[in-house]
Amino acid sequence: MKEKYVYELVDSILGKGSKELVDILRNKRDINEFLIAKKMKMTINQTRNLLYKLHDANVVSFIRKKDKRKGWYIYYWTLNMNKSLEALMEVKNKIIENLRKQLASKKEKTFYTCPSACIEVSEDTSLSYDFMCPECGELLQPIDSSGEEKEILKKIEKNEKELKELKVLNDKEGQKREKMLIKQGKMKAKKGKTKIKPKKVKKKARKVKRKLKKVLKKKKINKKKNTKKIKPKKVKLKKKKQIKKKKR
Repeated sequence: MKEKYVYELVDSILGKGSKELVDILRNKRDINEFLIAKKMKMTINQTRNLLYKLHDANVVSFIRKKDKRKGWYIYYWTLNMNKSLEALMEVKNKIIENLRKQLASKKEKTFYTCPSACIEVSEDTSLSYDFMCPECGELLQPIDSSGEEKEILKKIEKNEKELKELKVLNDKEGQKREKMLIKQGKMKAKKGKTKIKPKKVKKKARKVKRKLKKVLKKKKINKKKNTKKIKPKKVKLKKKKQIKKKKR
């Protein structure tokens, strides 16, 4: 259903025969412009011209990336379904507005034409021609516009029906887009998630570190004290005492 409307919009921008381009872009994201040109059997410049026209109408969007080997930029294109439907809704609103103006004009004013239908003019213009056709000289007669009014009414009804369908489709696309953005946001949040400690926690952590450092320093000092060698004099005195005890 929605594709039908996008075809209609793209045809109104690029002319008939642009269905292939929509099919290439549909349901995909960030498509390489060289791949599009290859599938369309066009040069890259011809393809870009078409895509730029669609971009001006908000039908497509692009990102560009630099080719590391060649050094130039390559464009990657995406069909904006949501914006395409919105653009077509604007077009439909304008069509309906113009049709209503035509209908009001047909009802309010009387138009005249000759039997050969050379011209169709308003009553004021007919008066200026003395109700004689300036082309063939035949008498100008009032036109029965009831048939035209019916046709205009049918067109208004058709476009109003399509406008309602477009609104429903646009709402659905909007919901899909929101869900997709939420998912992308969650994925980014998971990837870039870093645990940031609050200030209070940081302060406590610093205090604990300081205490640990102090404890470790004390332990080192105690170890050094315990491992100190006994002075030679004291050792000699101890030996003398031991010898005396043995003699006794």
